[in-house]
Amino acid sequence: MTKLAIVQKAPVFLDKERTITRAVSLVAEAAQSGAELVIFTEAFIPGYPAWIWRLRPGGDYGLSSEIHNRLLKNAVNLESDDLKPLYDAAKQHEVTIVCGMDERESQLSRATLYNTVVVIGPDGTLVNRHRKLMPTNPERMVWGFGDATGLKVVDTPAGRIGTLLCWENYMPLARYALYAQGVEIYIAPTYDSGDGWIGSLQHIAREGCCWVVGSGNIIKAGDIPDDFPEKTRLYPDSDEWVNQGDSVVIAPGGAIVAGPMRKEEGLLYCDIDCARVAESKRAFDVAGHYARPDIFTLHVNTKMQTPVRFD
Repeated sequence: MTKLAIVQKAPVFLDKERTITRAVSLVAEAAQSGAELVIFTEAFIPGYPAWIWRLRPGGDYGLSSEIHNRLLKNAVNLESDDLKPLYDAAKQHEVTIVCGMDERESQLSRATLYNTVVVIGPDGTLVNRHRKLMPTNPERMVWGFGDATGLKVVDTPAGRIGTLLCWENYMPLARYALYAQGVEIYIAPTYDSGDGWIGSLQHIAREGCCWVVGSGNIIKAGDIPDDFPEKTRLYPDSDEWVNQGDSVVIAPGGAIVAGPMRKEEGLLYCDIDCARVAESKRAFDVAGHYARPDIFTLHVNTKMQTPVRFD
């Protein structure tokens, strides 16, 4: 059995250092309660750019640039020591951490942001980095397109973990890429919420015969910093639920076993048994005995896509 903890708490928006400090404290809290796997939501560091859904196209161009510059300055550089406190926390508490973040690319232009999720092992090392393949709607004004270098399932003491971010989970071929690698704990950090979204995650648990963890964003307008540009216009009601969270754990086959945690901050705990994954595939194994490789094939380009070569 593996005990996991989903962190459904707001970050310190647009403040990388304070958000990481908060994350370290939450890892300690989860580990003290026995969690071996601690999961944060999409773009937790330094916060999901929820404002993109409220800015006026064209009319708020200058405002958008001002906010984006602030996000850029607080994005995570994985080539730096930005995440060292989180690496140290994983090692200290011997837990696996899954965490979403705004990542600042540091090899080429050094100005592009990605919607990234990382897996950190209990030895304090980076096990995998996955960048969101296709930002959704106005997200394309914030994040670049990821590639398949991180579209993989990794072995951890908690189980075989794969991650897809938010609406990537609507992409059948992306899901299948994880199924075909024997995913046991399918983690979906997301800004989406609601019964329709939870229903989609239940379908994935039936389709993939795996544990599905929906790690939701929880945001109240009051969580947006007071010095946020034009906050009174964009978020006039400080008690408004901008996003209700809806973190959830779903067993192989589709049954909800924890959550959804709705309009509530906290840590959602659940004990899961990865042995149930193989057991549930006896009747239906989408990438195994139920597949038809004589008819269907999937090719995934796992090479990094870059417009620049230095030979």
